[in-house]
Amino acid sequence: MYLLREIEKFMAETEMPWTKFGRLSVHDPRFVEDLRNGRQPGKKISQRAEHFMNKWRNDHAS
Repeated sequence: MYLLREIEKFMAETEMPWTKFGRLSVHDPRFVEDLRNGRQPGKKISQRAEHFMNKWRNDHAS
């Protein structure tokens, strides 16, 4: 799944724990674990996660 791969790369880059990513991006600390177990997120949730990663990278660019 494309979204999960992007999230995994983001977490590796930022050293962010999966529970923190889920909590900050979509207000669900189990989000990443659920994706790893086959959850198929809806379009709005996927967009929220992608927006969070883009905003984080933009805000933390050096």
